[in-house]
Amino acid sequence: MRNRSLMAFALAFASLGCLGAQAQTSTWSIDPAHSSINFEIRHMGVSNVHGSINNVKGTVVYDEKDITKSSVQATADTSSVNTNNEKRDQDLKSPKFFDIEKYPQLTFKSTSLSNAGGKLTLTGELTLNGVTKTMTLDLDGPAPPQTDKNGKTRSGFSATGKLKRSDFNFASAYPTAVIGDEVKFSIDVEIDKQ
Repeated sequence: MRNRSLMAFALAFASLGCLGAQAQTSTWSIDPAHSSINFEIRHMGVSNVHGSINNVKGTVVYDEKDITKSSVQATADTSSVNTNNEKRDQDLKSPKFFDIEKYPQLTFKSTSLSNAGGKLTLTGELTLNGVTKTMTLDLDGPAPPQTDKNGKTRSGFSATGKLKRSDFNFASAYPTAVIGDEVKFSIDVEIDKQ
């Protein structure tokens, strides 16, 4: 009888421990109004063109106990591409570039997050123009959460990385002498706790 009581107590204690561990994970939504992807690409080997892609949406699962167990899934609308030049932006939306009718979104899904001496590196699968490739991002953040007077808790992070457009068969009709192959980008994301 005593062994059964000890076993029941041990199981109850273990269950409480599991509940405590679950409480360390929280879900956050990406706020599209305060998030964007900014990019830079070389033009004719003489200047850089800057632009952005907006309407970034998605979910961050944040493990407060072990950040390397956190994950990110996100999308961005390719129709929102903006380089502050209407004619160029229309061209970018055409089948020659983003082909927004066929590929209305780009997507990212993380596969791992590493922490080496406080430096966070996020690896995941980026799908652009129907091509999926592994990419790595350097992270800055997350920022310490802030709770407003209405009880809404927010945080955020930034990420930087590079990709080769040739890896995604992006604008393949244009040689690198006209449009550089390397695209540098930065991502700024604000997240709201659910």
